[in-house]
Amino acid sequence: MLIENFRPGTLERWGLGWDELSSVNPGLVMLRISGYGQTGPFRDLPGFGAIGEAMGGLRHLTGEPGRVPVRCGISIGDTLAALHGTIGILTALYHRKVNGGKGQVIDVALNEAVFNVMESLIPEYSAFGAVREAAGSALPGIAPSNAYRCSDGYVLIAGNGDSIFKRLMQTIGRDDLGAAPDLADNAGRVARADELDRAIEAWTLTQPVQHILESLGAAGVPAGKVYTAQDIAEDPHYRARDMILSQTTRDGYEVEVPGVVPKLLGTPGTVRSSAPGLGDDTDDVLRELGYSTQDIAALRGRKVVA
Repeated sequence: MLIENFRPGTLERWGLGWDELSSVNPGLVMLRISGYGQTGPFRDLPGFGAIGEAMGGLRHLTGEPGRVPVRCGISIGDTLAALHGTIGILTALYHRKVNGGKGQVIDVALNEAVFNVMESLIPEYSAFGAVREAAGSALPGIAPSNAYRCSDGYVLIAGNGDSIFKRLMQTIGRDDLGAAPDLADNAGRVARADELDRAIEAWTLTQPVQHILESLGAAGVPAGKVYTAQDIAEDPHYRARDMILSQTTRDGYEVEVPGVVPKLLGTPGTVRSSAPGLGDDTDDVLRELGYSTQDIAALRGRKVVA
């Protein structure tokens, strides 16, 4: 298996393209991640994850209506490309196993990986000419579902199910809204979404997050605190599910890292070693491939490996 993320054509110029490599190893599975894919009019353009987020449609939807599109806070374009690449590799390996051992190329474009998680963005436009717009913290077409200010932070409340909505209104002391005939279904609530948000926030502003979560939890209304890194690190649920792990770096420092997702109950994953520095594992990998100490030294002397 080979993974590369050069601009299309780079490996070919080095004599290491698919045709050359697969002729030596017909079972090779080759993942190629690039800005816009290996074909098409944009294939030769440079691209990063942020550009993929923009051209995949995500950045248009992030932020407040009428304001400059904002970054979602993490390099989600790179992460989505990696996940799609992983799915492609697993599919290709399985295909190789059951269909005679032949490998293939997996072509992942950053913008397409983002576009692939954009829900019904294109069907909405194709069927109705509707262009989805930024909606801030709200969930468009669903009400009430939003982030609300509290006396000491923010809370996310999803009160959009019909029965959930009634329990939410009862909890915040607005039985009048819970009993209103025109608010009995989502369509009616969407028409009065701003009013509902104001009513909910009038309640949340007077209370701390923890009290709100306890009240809504008792009522069976989905809600959650908007967590910071500190909140996650101190959360007992994350700890109970081994989602915060302690690790010793190769420099001897203790650091906490995320746990393993997904959790396979039959063959659970582990973090087997700390992250290497450049070249830390080169000798071990090459020895597994049959290279001698002298061979490795020669490669290093020619600056083929780090």
